[in-house]
Amino acid sequence: MELIRIYQCLCDATRLRILHLLTQGPLCVCHFQAILGEPQVKVSKHLGYLKRHGLVEARREGNWRVYRLVRRATRELQANLACLQDCAREEPRFRRDLERLRRLRTNGDDPSLACCAKPTPAKAVAR
Repeated sequence: MELIRIYQCLCDATRLRILHLLTQGPLCVCHFQAILGEPQVKVSKHLGYLKRHGLVEARREGNWRVYRLVRRATRELQANLACLQDCAREEPRFRRDLERLRRLRTNGDDPSLACCAKPTPAKAVAR
């Protein structure tokens, strides 16, 4: 059942982009909005889906929710995230997302961000 749940989450482009970004570290909903160019409602809906299916977890930080990949990822999830990272290297949309994330981390003063939480640098998911 675990593998089916993972693939259900991977079958949407927005969720793939979110998961790929989370391999770089925790992010707030407003960071996803800025990077993906999607409205808060859509981003929150996809994050809720990923959380219900056990791929991400959230913590409250003031009025905001900060999301990250689950700390104890199953072997199946780790393998699929590693595959996603490998495949994403060739996909322009995923490369643009990572570039936007990099700019957010270095400039952090983007007025389009609704919260004050600057995304913190984090190590990529180990393979």
